[in-house]
Amino acid sequence: MTRTRSSPPRRTLIAALLAGAAALSAGAAHAQAQGYPNRPIQIIVGFAAGSTTDIVTRVAAEHLRTKLGQPVVVVNKPGANGVIGATEAARAAPDGYTLMATNSSLITVNPQLYKKLGYQQSDFAPVTTLTMAPLILTVNPQSERTGSFKSAADLAAFARARPGELKYGSAGPGNITGLAFEVFSNKAGFKALHVPYKGAVAAQQGVMAKEVDTFLDTPMAVPHVKAGRLTALAVTGPTRWRDLPDVPTMKEAGFPEVEVTYWGALMAPAKTPPEIIEKIYSALSSLRDDPNLVRQLLPHGDVVMMPPKEFGERIAKETAVWGEIIRRENLQLD
Repeated sequence: MTRTRSSPPRRTLIAALLAGAAALSAGAAHAQAQGYPNRPIQIIVGFAAGSTTDIVTRVAAEHLRTKLGQPVVVVNKPGANGVIGATEAARAAPDGYTLMATNSSLITVNPQLYKKLGYQQSDFAPVTTLTMAPLILTVNPQSERTGSFKSAADLAAFARARPGELKYGSAGPGNITGLAFEVFSNKAGFKALHVPYKGAVAAQQGVMAKEVDTFLDTPMAVPHVKAGRLTALAVTGPTRWRDLPDVPTMKEAGFPEVEVTYWGALMAPAKTPPEIIEKIYSALSSLRDDPNLVRQLLPHGDVVMMPPKEFGERIAKETAVWGEIIRRENLQLD
């Protein structure tokens, strides 16, 4: 009797098909990376033109254009503390032709702070950081309420004596500027009224117009401090800020828990081929060698081009820290 050869087990066939598909996918991704870029790239910025994130992104975009040989277009999609832009970027094709400019709040804070959000941290892949900087606690020296303050302790004492009267600005609901102030007020033992603005520039103007009493500002406050339009009480970094060497850190001011360094960065939609991400990072990292571009970035922070893997590790670490603070301080929002 003739014996027929048995067919391979179904499981073996499925495994072989999956392996073949993976090989084809890897080959296609490699070919895609080899030809990248062959058309314009867009970078979505979830904040208004003139904001720190926007300015830093435009410097990076110009450098990318030079290095990659394709137009790099910055598209502003402001609103909801960057959430509108981030949501659009998360839905973009993972092909390297849409990137997202981001700050710390969008990635490490918002997904934990809001119960409902149009994107998640897992929707993005890290490319690189661009700048890193502390926040600067400021008041208006012309204010009848806060003009005499010389320290963070002065502000805290005023706020404790007048529960709920002190008004502090932020760059938007859930922004790290407001969240860091929440940590400060909780540790200093006072209640204050939160006034969210549509960005850091607007909040800064709110202090100068006496609409609010104080704001944890970005380094964009430095020129106003030096001109006497703002008073810097403390900085949130681990060391004093290079442009304000006489201003103490929050730790030196007696509030060691308020240590915050925020960053500006570029991310790509999740599943963007690693070869493309590496190509973008390699092009951007040479920005540090251009004194003119570095000069443009320094007012907004130290220039730090962190590789994708290291950047991802920093994101994970900061996410855990902010998550603990959000839970401990009961700050989660609907």
